[in-house]
Amino acid sequence: MYNLRTVLEEAQKKEVAVGHFNVSDWILLKAVFASAQELKVPVIVGASEGERQFLGVPQLAALVKILREENEFPIFLNADHTHSLEGAITAARAGFDSIVFDRSELPLEENISATKQAVEALKSINPAILVEGEIGDIGTGSEIHDSTPDRSKALTTPEEAKQYVQSTGVDILAPAVGNMHGMLQTMVHGSARKRLDLTRIREIKSASGSWLTLHGGSGTDDEDLQKAIAAGINIIHINTELRVAWRRGLENAFATKPHEVVPYKLLPLAEESVKQVVLARLRLFNQQQSVTKTS
Repeated sequence: MYNLRTVLEEAQKKEVAVGHFNVSDWILLKAVFASAQELKVPVIVGASEGERQFLGVPQLAALVKILREENEFPIFLNADHTHSLEGAITAARAGFDSIVFDRSELPLEENISATKQAVEALKSINPAILVEGEIGDIGTGSEIHDSTPDRSKALTTPEEAKQYVQSTGVDILAPAVGNMHGMLQTMVHGSARKRLDLTRIREIKSASGSWLTLHGGSGTDDEDLQKAIAAGINIIHINTELRVAWRRGLENAFATKPHEVVPYKLLPLAEESVKQVVLARLRLFNQQQSVTKTS
Protein backbone atom coordinates (compact mmCIF):
# COMPACT_ATOMS: atom_id res chain seq x y z
CA MET A 1 0.00 0.00 0.00
CA TYR A 2 2.83 2.37 0.89
CA ASN A 3 6.39 1.96 -0.34
CA LEU A 4 9.41 3.50 1.38
CA ARG A 5 11.37 3.66 -1.86
CA THR A 6 8.65 5.75 -3.48
CA VAL A 7 8.42 8.00 -0.42
CA LEU A 8 12.17 8.69 -0.54
CA GLU A 9 12.08 9.38 -4.26
CA GLU A 10 9.29 11.91 -3.72
CA ALA A 11 11.08 13.51 -0.76
CA GLN A 12 14.23 13.96 -2.81
CA LYS A 13 12.30 15.63 -5.62
CA LYS A 14 10.68 18.03 -3.14
CA GLU A 15 13.96 18.64 -1.26
CA VAL A 16 12.44 17.61 2.04
CA ALA A 17 13.59 14.89 4.43
CA VAL A 18 11.75 11.99 6.01
CA GLY A 19 11.90 12.10 9.79
CA HIS A 20 13.17 8.96 11.54
CA PHE A 21 12.39 8.66 15.25
CA ASN A 22 13.53 5.84 17.50
CA VAL A 23 10.97 4.20 19.77
CA SER A 24 11.38 1.94 22.76
CA ASP A 25 7.85 1.88 24.15
CA TRP A 26 4.24 2.38 23.10
CA ILE A 27 4.21 6.00 24.36
CA LEU A 28 6.98 7.01 21.96
CA LEU A 29 5.37 5.17 19.07
CA LYS A 30 1.99 6.80 19.77
CA ALA A 31 3.58 10.25 19.90
CA VAL A 32 5.49 9.80 16.65
CA PHE A 33 2.51 8.40 14.79
CA ALA A 34 0.09 11.06 16.06
CA SER A 35 2.52 13.82 15.04
CA ALA A 36 2.95 12.47 11.52
CA GLN A 37 -0.81 12.05 11.16
CA GLU A 38 -1.43 15.61 12.33
CA LEU A 39 0.99 17.03 9.76
CA LYS A 40 0.07 14.47 7.08
CA VAL A 41 3.70 13.56 6.32
CA PRO A 42 5.40 10.16 6.01
CA VAL A 43 7.48 8.99 8.94
CA ILE A 44 9.95 6.25 9.81
CA VAL A 45 10.13 4.70 13.27
CA GLY A 46 13.37 3.01 14.16
CA ALA A 47 14.48 0.54 16.77
CA SER A 48 18.07 -0.25 17.63
CA GLU A 49 19.17 -3.73 18.68
CA GLY A 50 18.59 -2.80 22.34
CA GLU A 51 15.19 -1.29 21.62
CA ARG A 52 14.17 -4.34 19.58
CA GLN A 53 15.27 -6.67 22.34
CA PHE A 54 13.10 -4.73 24.81
CA LEU A 55 10.03 -4.39 22.59
CA GLY A 56 10.24 -7.65 20.65
CA VAL A 57 10.99 -7.78 16.93
CA PRO A 58 7.73 -9.40 15.71
CA GLN A 59 5.66 -7.41 18.19
CA LEU A 60 7.00 -4.05 16.96
CA ALA A 61 6.63 -5.10 13.33
CA ALA A 62 3.00 -6.06 13.98
CA LEU A 63 2.23 -2.76 15.71
CA VAL A 64 3.61 -0.66 12.86
CA LYS A 65 1.85 -2.81 10.27
CA ILE A 66 -1.47 -2.30 12.07
CA LEU A 67 -0.95 1.47 12.27
CA ARG A 68 -0.10 1.62 8.56
CA GLU A 69 -2.90 -0.60 7.28
CA GLU A 70 -5.76 0.37 9.56
CA ASN A 71 -5.09 4.09 9.13
CA GLU A 72 -3.89 3.87 5.51
CA PHE A 73 -0.89 5.98 6.48
CA PRO A 74 2.78 5.94 5.34
CA ILE A 75 4.56 4.88 8.52
CA PHE A 76 7.61 2.65 8.04
CA LEU A 77 9.80 0.55 10.30
CA ASN A 78 13.60 0.53 10.32
CA ALA A 79 15.99 -1.84 12.10
CA ASP A 80 18.46 0.76 13.27
CA HIS A 81 22.19 0.07 13.77
CA THR A 82 22.16 -3.69 13.30
CA HIS A 83 25.63 -5.09 13.85
CA SER A 84 25.11 -8.75 12.97
CA LEU A 85 23.81 -10.52 9.88
CA GLU A 86 21.69 -12.75 12.11
CA GLY A 87 19.95 -9.72 13.63
CA ALA A 88 19.40 -8.17 10.22
CA ILE A 89 17.86 -11.38 8.85
CA THR A 90 15.53 -11.62 11.86
CA ALA A 91 14.25 -8.09 11.23
CA ALA A 92 13.85 -8.71 7.50
CA ARG A 93 11.83 -11.84 8.10
CA ALA A 94 9.63 -9.97 10.59
CA GLY A 95 8.66 -7.47 7.89
CA PHE A 96 10.82 -4.40 8.60
CA ASP A 97 10.88 -1.95 5.68
CA SER A 98 14.56 -1.10 5.99
CA ILE A 99 17.65 -2.21 7.83
CA VAL A 100 20.75 -0.29 8.86
CA PHE A 101 23.55 -2.82 8.61
CA ASP A 102 26.27 -1.05 10.55
CA ARG A 103 29.79 -2.42 10.41
CA SER A 104 31.40 1.01 10.43
CA GLU A 105 33.75 -0.09 13.21
CA LEU A 106 35.61 -2.24 10.65
CA PRO A 107 38.28 -1.06 8.22
CA LEU A 108 36.66 0.07 4.97
CA GLU A 109 37.43 -3.05 2.91
CA GLU A 110 36.11 -5.37 5.65
CA ASN A 111 33.03 -3.16 6.06
CA ILE A 112 32.42 -3.40 2.30
CA SER A 113 32.74 -7.18 2.29
CA ALA A 114 30.40 -7.69 5.26
CA THR A 115 27.84 -5.20 3.96
CA LYS A 116 27.79 -6.69 0.47
CA GLN A 117 27.06 -10.10 1.98
CA ALA A 118 24.25 -8.58 4.07
CA VAL A 119 22.67 -6.81 1.08
CA GLU A 120 22.58 -10.06 -0.90
CA ALA A 121 21.09 -12.02 2.00
CA LEU A 122 18.44 -9.42 2.88
CA LYS A 123 17.35 -8.83 -0.71
CA SER A 124 16.91 -12.57 -1.12
CA ILE A 125 14.39 -12.48 1.75
CA ASN A 126 12.60 -9.35 0.54
CA PRO A 127 13.71 -7.71 -2.72
CA ALA A 128 11.85 -4.52 -1.76
CA ILE A 129 13.67 -4.02 1.53
CA LEU A 130 16.00 -1.02 1.69
CA VAL A 131 19.46 -1.63 3.12
CA GLU A 132 21.55 1.16 4.61
CA GLY A 133 25.26 1.04 5.30
CA GLU A 134 27.52 3.31 7.31
CA ILE A 135 31.09 4.57 7.00
CA GLY A 136 32.94 6.93 9.31
CA ASP A 137 32.62 7.43 13.06
CA ILE A 138 29.62 9.13 14.65
CA GLY A 139 29.78 7.37 18.02
CA THR A 140 27.19 5.09 19.57
CA GLY A 141 24.18 5.40 21.84
CA SER A 142 22.23 8.33 23.24
CA GLU A 143 24.77 9.48 25.80
CA ILE A 144 24.72 13.00 27.20
CA HIS A 145 28.35 14.10 26.70
CA ASP A 146 30.22 16.58 28.88
CA SER A 147 32.38 17.70 25.95
CA THR A 148 32.40 17.24 22.19
CA PRO A 149 34.30 14.09 21.14
CA ASP A 150 36.89 14.73 18.42
CA ARG A 151 35.87 12.65 15.41
CA SER A 152 37.33 14.97 12.77
CA LYS A 153 39.72 12.26 11.54
CA ALA A 154 36.88 9.78 10.95
CA LEU A 155 34.70 11.85 8.62
CA THR A 156 33.56 10.18 5.42
CA THR A 157 35.27 11.22 2.19
CA PRO A 158 33.50 11.41 -1.19
CA GLU A 159 35.89 8.80 -2.58
CA GLU A 160 35.07 6.35 0.22
CA ALA A 161 31.35 6.99 -0.25
CA LYS A 162 31.50 6.25 -3.97
CA GLN A 163 33.55 3.09 -3.49
CA TYR A 164 31.32 1.85 -0.68
CA VAL A 165 28.00 2.38 -2.46
CA GLN A 166 29.19 0.92 -5.75
CA SER A 167 30.84 -2.10 -4.12
CA THR A 168 28.09 -3.03 -1.65
CA GLY A 169 24.87 -2.22 -3.49
CA VAL A 170 23.35 -0.44 -0.48
CA ASP A 171 20.27 1.69 -1.13
CA ILE A 172 21.10 4.30 1.50
CA LEU A 173 24.37 5.63 2.90
CA ALA A 174 24.93 7.00 6.40
CA PRO A 175 28.08 9.17 6.30
CA ALA A 176 29.99 10.94 9.05
CA VAL A 177 29.68 14.66 8.24
CA GLY A 178 30.09 16.35 11.63
CA ASN A 179 27.10 14.56 13.13
CA MET A 180 27.29 12.42 16.26
CA HIS A 181 25.02 10.31 18.40
CA GLY A 182 23.85 11.71 21.70
CA MET A 183 23.89 15.33 22.87
CA LEU A 184 26.06 17.61 24.96
CA GLN A 185 24.97 18.77 28.41
CA THR A 186 24.91 22.30 26.98
CA MET A 187 22.50 21.13 24.26
CA VAL A 188 20.12 19.62 26.80
CA HIS A 189 20.17 22.62 29.14
CA GLY A 190 21.19 25.49 26.84
CA SER A 191 21.38 26.73 23.27
CA ALA A 192 24.56 25.05 22.00
CA ARG A 193 24.05 23.09 18.78
CA LYS A 194 25.95 20.61 16.63
CA ARG A 195 27.21 21.92 13.30
CA LEU A 196 27.50 19.96 10.06
CA ASP A 197 30.06 19.91 7.24
CA LEU A 198 27.67 20.99 4.49
CA THR A 199 30.29 21.01 1.74
CA ARG A 200 31.16 17.42 2.56
CA ILE A 201 27.49 16.41 2.34
CA ARG A 202 27.19 17.92 -1.15
CA GLU A 203 30.39 16.21 -2.30
CA ILE A 204 29.32 12.82 -0.90
CA LYS A 205 25.91 13.15 -2.52
CA SER A 206 27.45 13.93 -5.88
CA ALA A 207 30.05 11.16 -5.66
CA SER A 208 27.77 8.40 -4.35
CA GLY A 209 24.49 9.21 -6.09
CA SER A 210 22.85 7.54 -3.10
CA TRP A 211 20.11 8.45 -0.70
CA LEU A 212 21.76 9.81 2.45
CA THR A 213 20.80 9.45 6.11
CA LEU A 214 21.91 11.84 8.83
CA HIS A 215 22.27 9.88 12.05
CA GLY A 216 22.64 11.67 15.38
CA GLY A 217 20.42 14.60 14.40
CA SER A 218 19.44 15.47 17.97
CA GLY A 219 20.73 18.86 19.06
CA THR A 220 21.77 19.92 15.56
CA ASP A 221 21.44 23.53 14.46
CA ASP A 222 18.12 24.02 12.64
CA GLU A 223 19.62 26.02 9.78
CA ASP A 224 22.31 23.39 9.30
CA LEU A 225 19.60 20.73 9.06
CA GLN A 226 17.73 22.71 6.40
CA LYS A 227 20.91 23.26 4.42
CA ALA A 228 21.85 19.60 4.82
CA ILE A 229 18.53 18.60 3.26
CA ALA A 230 19.17 20.97 0.35
CA ALA A 231 22.64 19.43 0.02
CA GLY A 232 21.25 15.90 -0.29
CA ILE A 233 20.21 14.45 3.08
CA ASN A 234 17.02 12.39 2.68
CA ILE A 235 16.43 10.92 6.16
CA ILE A 236 17.19 12.50 9.54
CA HIS A 237 17.40 10.44 12.73
CA ILE A 238 16.22 11.88 16.04
CA ASN A 239 16.48 9.80 19.21
CA THR A 240 18.10 11.53 22.19
CA GLU A 241 15.78 14.55 21.96
CA LEU A 242 12.80 12.19 22.28
CA ARG A 243 14.30 10.36 25.24
CA VAL A 244 14.97 13.64 27.05
CA ALA A 245 11.39 14.78 26.33
CA TRP A 246 9.97 11.42 27.49
CA ARG A 247 11.82 11.70 30.81
CA ARG A 248 10.88 15.33 31.35
CA GLY A 249 7.24 14.57 30.61
CA LEU A 250 7.22 11.67 33.04
CA GLU A 251 8.96 13.73 35.74
CA ASN A 252 6.37 16.44 35.23
CA ALA A 253 3.59 13.86 35.58
CA PHE A 254 5.00 12.63 38.89
CA ALA A 255 5.50 16.20 40.13
CA THR A 256 2.01 17.40 39.23
CA LYS A 257 0.24 14.19 40.28
CA PRO A 258 2.30 12.95 43.23
CA HIS A 259 -0.34 10.51 44.48
CA GLU A 260 -1.44 9.13 41.11
CA VAL A 261 -0.67 5.47 40.43
CA VAL A 262 -2.74 4.87 37.27
CA PRO A 263 -0.38 4.59 34.27
CA TYR A 264 -2.86 5.86 31.69
CA LYS A 265 -3.33 9.02 33.76
CA LEU A 266 0.41 9.67 34.07
CA LEU A 267 1.80 8.58 30.71
CA PRO A 268 -0.12 11.07 28.50
CA LEU A 269 2.13 13.84 29.84
CA ALA A 270 5.18 11.97 28.60
CA GLU A 271 3.44 11.35 25.27
CA GLU A 272 2.58 15.02 24.83
CA SER A 273 6.13 16.08 25.72
CA VAL A 274 7.53 13.76 23.04
CA LYS A 275 4.89 14.81 20.53
CA GLN A 276 5.93 18.46 20.74
CA VAL A 277 9.50 17.53 19.82
CA VAL A 278 8.40 15.32 16.93
CA LEU A 279 6.04 17.97 15.56
CA ALA A 280 8.76 20.62 15.59
CA ARG A 281 11.24 18.33 13.84
CA LEU A 282 8.76 17.13 11.21
CA ARG A 283 7.78 20.71 10.40
CA LEU A 284 11.44 21.61 9.92
CA PHE A 285 12.23 18.56 7.80
CA ASN A 286 9.23 19.09 5.53
CA GLN A 287 9.70 22.77 4.77
CA GLN A 288 10.29 23.47 1.11
CA GLN A 289 13.92 24.48 1.01
CA SER A 290 14.62 28.15 0.35
CA VAL A 291 18.37 27.79 0.95
CA THR A 292 20.58 27.13 -2.06
CA LYS A 293 22.85 24.17 -2.55
CA THR A 294 25.86 26.50 -2.44
CA SER A 295 24.99 27.98 0.95
